[in-house]
Amino acid sequence: MSRGSVLPQYIAGLSASFGAFCMGASIGWSSPVETMITEDDAYGMAVSSSQFGWVSSLLTLGATCVCIPIGFMIDWIGRRPTMLALIPPYIVGWILMIFANNLAMLYVGRFILGMCGGAFCVTAPMYCTEISTTSLRGTIGSFFQLLIVSGVLYGYIVGAFLELLTINILCAILPIIFAAVHFFMPESPVYLALKGRQDDAAKALQWLRGKDADIQDELKEILEETEKNNEKEKVNIFAALNRPLTRKGLAIAVLLQMFQQWTGINAILFYSASIFQETGIGIDGKYCAILIAVVQVVTTVVAVLIIDKAGRRILLLISSFFMAITTCLMGVYFQMQTNDPTSVESIGWLPVSSICIFIVFFSIGFGPVPWLIMAELFSEDIKSVAGSIAGTSNWLSAFLVTLLFPILKTSITPGPTFWIFTVIAVIAFFYCIFFVPETKGKTILEIQHILGGGKAEKPEKSEEQKS
Repeated sequence: MSRGSVLPQYIAGLSASFGAFCMGASIGWSSPVETMITEDDAYGMAVSSSQFGWVSSLLTLGATCVCIPIGFMIDWIGRRPTMLALIPPYIVGWILMIFANNLAMLYVGRFILGMCGGAFCVTAPMYCTEISTTSLRGTIGSFFQLLIVSGVLYGYIVGAFLELLTINILCAILPIIFAAVHFFMPESPVYLALKGRQDDAAKALQWLRGKDADIQDELKEILEETEKNNEKEKVNIFAALNRPLTRKGLAIAVLLQMFQQWTGINAILFYSASIFQETGIGIDGKYCAILIAVVQVVTTVVAVLIIDKAGRRILLLISSFFMAITTCLMGVYFQMQTNDPTSVESIGWLPVSSICIFIVFFSIGFGPVPWLIMAELFSEDIKSVAGSIAGTSNWLSAFLVTLLFPILKTSITPGPTFWIFTVIAVIAFFYCIFFVPETKGKTILEIQHILGGGKAEKPEKSEEQKS
């Protein structure tokens, strides 16, 4: 039996995940342009700091609003057409940002960019897991997080050295690049099989596995699974979501997405520049942001390389353990600084190293794994809507954390604020021990069996894995 090639899967996975790069660039845009817009009047109009705060946060609000509607669109027109359909509004959003001459254009532009990026955050992970072999599902499913942090780095770099108009144009061309590449990718074979398009599913699967690969066994498995889903009695979406297995999977997916945000990643990224400056290590804020983004990208590359070897659950446990330690140490530092500023003059290295270690361990666990598990837990007939609900919980949490962090930092001081993140990280650690199943190397049927209370069974190796 021909082993086939992994290259087409990597190409298709990276292509879909480039939508995450577009979203990452939109996220990275905010930090370097704040001074240009609020102090240098780069748009030719006055924008206050509070108004710019809304410009920034409307991105996450847009993503929050779109996740559930996009879940229905994914099932209606397909994964690939949905991603391609996002390109025109994406371009409209950047046109509004380029030519903005009033606050309304900035607000609407950022909201549209958030909607398009949030839609990618649901669609791309699902597409990546559906086109992958079981042995590569973790690696290709992690491309999403790798591309989003790479997009943030891109936004930081162009923002650090170029003028606002050039920055906007360089971000606006990214969706066009996505469309030019992804247009030539196949639709998900799983979606095609669900729609009864067996010949198209076979062609897509052959393209993904290589022209010389023997796809008969895998195609048979996909067709049998989708036929079971199609034979199920048609029920409304609320009844489907109320299935015991779906409820359990949804609880796991939603809580992992919430833990990802409520352990403080966005707050720490937001505060990192001022920490670096306050500790007197002499790094400019914009270079500090680039440094942290580089750490994220490098560590996420490591996660991509090891996620199918180490497993999902162990990476989540390691990640939450070290996030708890580092946020606790940051809390200790800032509490000492609040009580006696001179007491921390000799330990300026503590918050700096804590931030870097936090970023490292977030990036190998709670960065990529929640998105991957979100796309692995559900049966095909409910995957789109359930994944959309999980994605909504992520972006809503991101919006709330970004909104509440400055308020908490002022009202209860930074030390206790970071200790809140510590407590949440500890809860996440124990939740992963007792409730999160290991999905590495398991088919959807085996994952559903585990969710149903069955013991994890070691899956038999396919011919591809044996070879």
